[in-house]
Amino acid sequence: MHKDIERILFSKEDIDGIVSDMAERINNDFAGKEIIAVVVLKGSIMFGADLVRKLSADTSIDFIQASSYGFGTDSTGNIKIKKDLDFDIEGKHVLIIEDIIDSGRTLSLLKKNFKERNAASVSIASLLSKPSRRVIDVEIEYIGAEIPDEFVVGYGLDYAEKYRGLEYIGILKREIYSK
Repeated sequence: MHKDIERILFSKEDIDGIVSDMAERINNDFAGKEIIAVVVLKGSIMFGADLVRKLSADTSIDFIQASSYGFGTDSTGNIKIKKDLDFDIEGKHVLIIEDIIDSGRTLSLLKKNFKERNAASVSIASLLSKPSRRVIDVEIEYIGAEIPDEFVVGYGLDYAEKYRGLEYIGILKREIYSK
């Protein structure tokens, strides 16, 4: 375990089980349909890669980078799209793949934006959800796990661009981000 981690919340094996369970639900819901999986960069890259490999539907992958954090631990409320989609999603089934839903601002904006682009359907698959921090109510079709209001890192999740490569998800020691 990394010295900056207070405790491990989900081991590598826990994560694999969560992703497998979610993939099974998505496979059932999208049987016989094509999906465009939109991975929200950067934090969702690990989760997105693992989830897409477990999907049985014909799946294309695209990326979007949207952020409301900057280098802090609290959402700024200002959403910035830094990288938009390469594919036209009109008439397509879109599965937004997100690492964690905190305030709900980013995913609410993305879902609305994709519906305005006339996607056939827009669903969200989020590895983690922090309902206690929700500011905007957004429908999340697939949630891996709900977590308490702790700052988590690893498996793509970061603090100031660090800790993404950890193979587990851990709670960051408070003294690291409260400096």
